[in-house]
Amino acid sequence: MRIFRGIHHPGLAPACALTIGNFDGVHRGHQAMLALLINEARHRGLPSCVMTFEPHPRDFFSAKAGTPEKAPARIATLRDKLEELERCGVGQVVLMRFDERLASQSPQGFIDDVLVRGLGARYVLVGDDFRFGAKRAGDYAMLDAVGNAAGFDVARMLSYEVHGLRVSSSAVREALASGDMARTASLLGRPYSVSGHVTHGRKLGRGLGASSEGGDDGFRTLNLRFPFSRSAAAGIYVVRVHGLTGPNGRAIDGVASLGVRPTVEDAGRILLETHCLDWPAELGREGGYGKLVRVELLHKLRDEARYDGLDALTTAIRQDVVNARAWFDTHAADRRQTTRDRI
Repeated sequence: MRIFRGIHHPGLAPACALTIGNFDGVHRGHQAMLALLINEARHRGLPSCVMTFEPHPRDFFSAKAGTPEKAPARIATLRDKLEELERCGVGQVVLMRFDERLASQSPQGFIDDVLVRGLGARYVLVGDDFRFGAKRAGDYAMLDAVGNAAGFDVARMLSYEVHGLRVSSSAVREALASGDMARTASLLGRPYSVSGHVTHGRKLGRGLGASSEGGDDGFRTLNLRFPFSRSAAAGIYVVRVHGLTGPNGRAIDGVASLGVRPTVEDAGRILLETHCLDWPAELGREGGYGKLVRVELLHKLRDEARYDGLDALTTAIRQDVVNARAWFDTHAADRRQTTRDRI
């Protein structure tokens, strides 16, 4: 998959089959739309193309209005969104910077400048609630009416439902906010996860619970930055870490905190801190740094909390570790029973 920032690149294909959206989470509704796009692109002999925006348009308008708290909590990082788009088979992605110029562009100007001259769109697929242009004045009906004269076909995909419920990024956010990870996985078609390179932190975890449950290094953690000011998920989770022992290595069970760390920092920066229940001995003490890992959030244990000092925090973490181990023990038994039932 090729990735372009903006439409002014000589490497862009001269023509494409296009869909447009934010694609936060790349949920099952997005996946169905992308499958249709790729099929149409194949039949037309065109590359498939996704146009998406950064920042999120609602981020831009909320900041402009002085109400950043009204921006949607993010489901996925840009890295994770792009990886999921690639997994779906998309040929190229155009990242558009959503700024004042783009926000104030008329619907006709967007069609002429971006879709026709910029991307050479020959087929445009949109969702049933699609709006574009200044003040969201453009819609599917306008796009369809203009498309024929502009040289592209237009199609609209209606809502995608799972168990009678509409799949949307809003529904995924609601499931994450309620801590319902099973429902989240059903909407996404996979467990919810966050990926990134392991970075150095303040190393406070090494001193918490040292020589007790956490071992000589205490509760050492793998730190991943979540680059947005608001995350759709927050709290303490049972997790599984992929990639720590290589792309084809075993997954590692763990417990993680996703949030702002109110007891030790509360600086507003979101961090995913993961403590592996059994640290891989082959990595040594410092072998996790720089690794590109993916952390699956399987079950929410509790919300983040502020504690009166590090001793209280240590006690809470120790209990989280106990609860995570118990969860894995229970679900390992469930998997064994399922296997016996199948036999």
